[in-house]
Amino acid sequence: MVTERVMEESELRGGRAPYPNTLSEREMKSLTAVCDTLLPSLDVSQLKDESLKTFYRTSASMLGVPEHVGGMLSSRIHHPQIGLLRWGLWLLSTWYGTLFLCGTKCMSRQFPYFRSFLSVPSHVREEILLSWSLSSFFLFNMLFKCLKYITLRSFFTLVNEKNENPSWKALGYCGPDPNFVNQEEELISPLSESIVDLGNPTEVIFKTLQKKGFQVTTTSPSSIPSATIHCDAVVVGSGSGGGVIAGVLAKAGYKVVVLEKGEYYPKNRLSLLEGPTLDNMYDGSGFMATDDVGVVVLAGSTVGGGSTINWSASLRTPDHVVDEWRYVHGLHDPFGGKAYDRALDAVCDRMGVQSNVDEEGLNNAVLRSGCVKLGYTVMHVPCNAPPDHYCGWCHLGCKDGRKKGTAETWLADMAESGNGVIFPKCEALRVVHEKGEGRIKGRKARGVVFKHDNHATFLVESKVTVVACGALRTPGLLKRSGLKNKNIGRNLRLHPVVMAWGYFPPTTTEEVKGMKKNSYEGGIITSMSTVVSNFETTGYGAVIQTPSLHPGLFSVVMPWMSGADFKDRMTRFSRTVHVFALARDGGGEGGAVDLARGTMTYELDERDEVSLQRGLEKMLRILVAAGAEEIGTHHFTGERLMNVKKASEDELERFVKEVSGKKLRNWSAQICSAHQMGSCRMGVEAGRSAVDQRGETWEVEGLFVGDASVLPTALGVNPMVTVQAIAYCTAQSVLDVLRSAGRSIFMSSSV
Repeated sequence: MVTERVMEESELRGGRAPYPNTLSEREMKSLTAVCDTLLPSLDVSQLKDESLKTFYRTSASMLGVPEHVGGMLSSRIHHPQIGLLRWGLWLLSTWYGTLFLCGTKCMSRQFPYFRSFLSVPSHVREEILLSWSLSSFFLFNMLFKCLKYITLRSFFTLVNEKNENPSWKALGYCGPDPNFVNQEEELISPLSESIVDLGNPTEVIFKTLQKKGFQVTTTSPSSIPSATIHCDAVVVGSGSGGGVIAGVLAKAGYKVVVLEKGEYYPKNRLSLLEGPTLDNMYDGSGFMATDDVGVVVLAGSTVGGGSTINWSASLRTPDHVVDEWRYVHGLHDPFGGKAYDRALDAVCDRMGVQSNVDEEGLNNAVLRSGCVKLGYTVMHVPCNAPPDHYCGWCHLGCKDGRKKGTAETWLADMAESGNGVIFPKCEALRVVHEKGEGRIKGRKARGVVFKHDNHATFLVESKVTVVACGALRTPGLLKRSGLKNKNIGRNLRLHPVVMAWGYFPPTTTEEVKGMKKNSYEGGIITSMSTVVSNFETTGYGAVIQTPSLHPGLFSVVMPWMSGADFKDRMTRFSRTVHVFALARDGGGEGGAVDLARGTMTYELDERDEVSLQRGLEKMLRILVAAGAEEIGTHHFTGERLMNVKKASEDELERFVKEVSGKKLRNWSAQICSAHQMGSCRMGVEAGRSAVDQRGETWEVEGLFVGDASVLPTALGVNPMVTVQAIAYCTAQSVLDVLRSAGRSIFMSSSV
């Protein structure tokens, strides 16, 4: 178990050595020049504030950013464009490569007439980077997006041994929650007795498993797998899908093994530091994006999955969505009767979902105030946290366990039952299935072969196998396991998001109650407007909510026009309010994903673009009505309207119409997604879906899918409750299979 070995210094702390950097000397010289162009050292001798002086004078290289970025590119980030990015850096180290990538801007009237990027004056390098950001040529645009994202996030999240960053004071950022007390000793965790660390000595692992009633058989040390663990059900993934199914099965008396690719972080191992947490608790270290880098994607990768790092919003499945799934897609089971309503009630009750909030943070106060003044619809968002949960750090782990993710609920139920174990840092390699065993489908699932982080390989042999590793990872596992259904990995929906921002000076206090707060404090999503959501019909529109942006993520979405301009924008961080429009994407065939091959494609449909544009228009008006002094969007052209209160009505109207009408499908603005679904959608026939109404795959008996990938369409609201409710229904189907198979966990065959 995790408590039976001495913990190394947490991966979530500061002062860690950078990842191994294999970039060549040429690549590093170009990378350093780019980093220092994005974040240069500026002369600010006229400033009196020492924190501002330090911030403006500190360049990226002075903080060690190029070395950190080099390590991330070498060994941490996995994306199909990394090779092209490194090739671009190498080209920039040569005069001919710089001429190709930068044009005549790199030329000089003096010898040598052709210069490498490093030799180009800094103001010219800024012009080059800006031209890349606005270019329609993929290579230039990709180079800018990637280098901006990695460089800026690194600069504003790197911390020393004292967990400090030299820019934070100038930004008005306090760092980790001051009310968070990190205890040195192990806090009592509901999962402490169920976590099994397969990095422990073999005899310790086997003794622990046998004590819990699991049978283990071993083979010769050189065999692969080296051991077989027998159980009733194996669940791949511990998030909102897998966690629910594991909890339901274990409480019913069945032996359950949960495999989790991410690490387990109990409260005493959290730091609430943005950089290390993104690096270790998010899939792809928080650097996931579509192949064309058009959409930045955030997904959890830790015990509890997305429910551990999400923003607490707990909205039930809208009626128009249930009706569409029932009548348009023919899914009367599970959506046609009372079973689904009971599932929604069960998961909301288990998570303690409620709609009250004692005090709203600045972002939500602005959203609510602006909507009220304009007469827009605005509602309280139910959360799986108590009314006094005034915490803006929930995306970095729950500091006190009061946010009821699966680690605090369903997985805790499993642990309390004594019938389940969780193996963190274990990646499923393939599902084992045998021909001739299935009564109907010809093949039957027999378990999962998986690999621990230390490269040891094991087999979990089970009666039922549940794949619940998320809409991005589940398709790859099924394909690696030999499933051929053409719908696996297709129909990916991402809930595309665009944002608008408003600056509220500290002196402005009369417009919005609670205006003295900082933008990163308080409940993350407690208010929502449906003014452009079309909830009264199909829901194919956009809801308006508020995000959680600490300095790292704030920096990567804000427009970059020059080094000085960007640092100016960052000094307004704590008083810059963001709101976002989230579209229920339904146009076209959706995207496609197969991360086993490293690909994820997605194209924004024209109808979804219109929804987001309408959302942008309303958001800008909301910010103005709430009293913003300055407003803008995340278009790479960087338009903003300053002195809003002094602007004429015509000037304001012209600005709002112009920026909200800008094209988005050409990826000219930063588009983000924190919700992924639909890539193994549920249906009534194999030709149009990957799983049936029970969640079982069409090809392999006893192989179920239990995560957001089964959603038939995009949802249009935060999906946690819906995913848990569908998983709850799927768990009942799995129980039927286990009951028909008998209660013994001991398998007659071995692999």
